[in-house]
Amino acid sequence: MVLLTALIRVLHARFHLPVDIVTSGPWSEPLLRGQPGVGEILSLRSRKTPYWLSSDQRRAVRRLRARGAGPTWYCDGSDAARPVLARAGIPEEFIVDVRNHPLLPGEHAAEQWRRLAQITPLAVAGTPDAARPDAASPDAARPDAGTPDAGMAAGGSAVPASRDAELAAVTPGCYLQVGEQQRIDLDAWLRARGLSATPLILIQIGNKRTMRRGLRRLAVNNKYWPNERWAEVLRQVRVQHPEHAIVLLGTGPEYALNQEVAVLADIAGLYNAADDLPIPRLVALLARAAGLITVDSGPAHAAAAVGCPLVVLFGKALPSLYRPWGTAGAEVKVLCGQVAGEPDMLGIEARSVIAAWSSLKLRDRT
Repeated sequence: MVLLTALIRVLHARFHLPVDIVTSGPWSEPLLRGQPGVGEILSLRSRKTPYWLSSDQRRAVRRLRARGAGPTWYCDGSDAARPVLARAGIPEEFIVDVRNHPLLPGEHAAEQWRRLAQITPLAVAGTPDAARPDAASPDAARPDAGTPDAGMAAGGSAVPASRDAELAAVTPGCYLQVGEQQRIDLDAWLRARGLSATPLILIQIGNKRTMRRGLRRLAVNNKYWPNERWAEVLRQVRVQHPEHAIVLLGTGPEYALNQEVAVLADIAGLYNAADDLPIPRLVALLARAAGLITVDSGPAHAAAAVGCPLVVLFGKALPSLYRPWGTAGAEVKVLCGQVAGEPDMLGIEARSVIAAWSSLKLRDRT
């Protein structure tokens, strides 16, 4: 979802109007609420639930239908969300579908969303009213959070030539703004743990598949990295940065995994925060930290979007496509490994992570 901020920012620059979004998944709404250029957020629990059983889908359809047909950017790699748009009465000629504008050779996912945002639906392209701000109708739908090709639609109108400079001024990459309330909440959270004046290093061990069905090394979990290697990295980070607190990130189900690694590492100044990090607090924490070591994950992209330097371990995903990329230009060191000639995170040794971290320029406390 972080990658799609590239699309939202360009649409907002084109039309000077908020972009409304329909989305599903736990990340989207708390991540995007209050972000620049974001308007109304309509959340769906699931796009797979039959329409007649889904109050969320029916509510989204009523809201979109009440607004009337308007330019819509659809960013789902499947047809799963199309029924929502069809029921809302949004004709095909008002829709820019990402599947009709695939990735170009060597293109990063954030660049694809930026390019998509500059395409105008056929229904409004070249019409006399298309350049008028009051002609825009920002609608958005993103029914599958967490993957860069998941569904999203947003609305707008054709871009006038006078706004070319404004569009060019939108810095490529992803961006997240940390609000004042987020900072206040984080300050209170850090004070409660005695960390207000302590520089912070963050570690993201798990991912959304880590604890699925209670198993760590599922065939589908290609972002698994052994606990013993994480423990070795933690010990070396502690040696290099004796004054920093080391905070283990994650969601509630990852708390136990973090604890196991913490026991193996057996170091002081280590804090397991996986049971107490709602998304807004996580983003504020990333904006404050000196640096992050992580697997390829949502927090990796969020870190880059708030300017946090990071080392990121990749498994089967392509770094050329999904390398974290933020507008602040934070340093990102990418590590890849191979097993039996195939991309595999298990091919990354602890010493490689430690070497990358040792050469990373950490951020001073902000």
